[in-house]
Amino acid sequence: MTLDDLRVFVAVCRAGSLSSVARDLGCTQSAVSQHVKRLERETGVALLERQPRGVVPTQAGRVLEAAAAEGISGLDLAVRQLRDLVEGESGYVRVATGATTVRHFMSDAVVRFRRRYPKVNVEFRTVSSGRGSFDALADGTLDLAWITLGPPVRGIEQRAVVELPWVLAVRDDDVWAGRLSLDAAELNDIRLIRLPPNSASAAHLESACAELGIGFGYDTSVADWDTALLLAELGVGRALVPALPGLAVPGDGALRLIPVPALRPLVVGWAVRRWDALSPPARAFADTVVESRRRGSTSAP
Repeated sequence: MTLDDLRVFVAVCRAGSLSSVARDLGCTQSAVSQHVKRLERETGVALLERQPRGVVPTQAGRVLEAAAAEGISGLDLAVRQLRDLVEGESGYVRVATGATTVRHFMSDAVVRFRRRYPKVNVEFRTVSSGRGSFDALADGTLDLAWITLGPPVRGIEQRAVVELPWVLAVRDDDVWAGRLSLDAAELNDIRLIRLPPNSASAAHLESACAELGIGFGYDTSVADWDTALLLAELGVGRALVPALPGLAVPGDGALRLIPVPALRPLVVGWAVRRWDALSPPARAFADTVVESRRRGSTSAP
């Protein structure tokens, strides 16, 4: 068996499709199948089970997938570290994040990092879920992921950077616009703009509200916090959102942000596979963001 055989096999297990992996690799489905067959000949067991909608690993396949993914991740890490040793401060940093995160948490840090390390390529990638970020960290596709911290995840290290209190965003003509704070009980059964469904922030908010015995109805759903703030400013509805860095509380424009201190804050920060195995550029970028947040500096409006 070869390293390419193992890489292709891990990709097939995660995609659940030979044809999908073939498209990604720019080869034929038969070529992908040959990689798997070679592994099956070497191991003497069936590694994949065909189903009407693709393939799934057998019990033996799951054992090999776990070991191969761990080994490949370690090899990729070693190659990156060797490259960093050769290239000095050059290299690359691959970060899972989105526009909202960069705008509110990293804008100043990105500028400072670029000035200090002009030869380092920083690549921002959008990942659809926290689970997707963890998978990408585990297989070496990403170096860093900015996440809402949650329960421990095997093989992933999480580090808190910022605690974000919750605020109710309303238009300046709302009956609550002049309030300096709100008791959580006052929010029970009100209708809100819903945070991104299935997101860690939405799950955290539901849990924090459940602790206080309150619940909400929803009229509108959004894909990110900035959109929720915009809709609240337009008077489309009210939104419970984290108090993002750079936003004035309570505000002096059309948007008002009213603290809800009883709700448990949202904790955000970094997730990595192993801190001690980060490349020098990735470690420097993560530290720059942490330093920036501790100083409370940001270029966001």
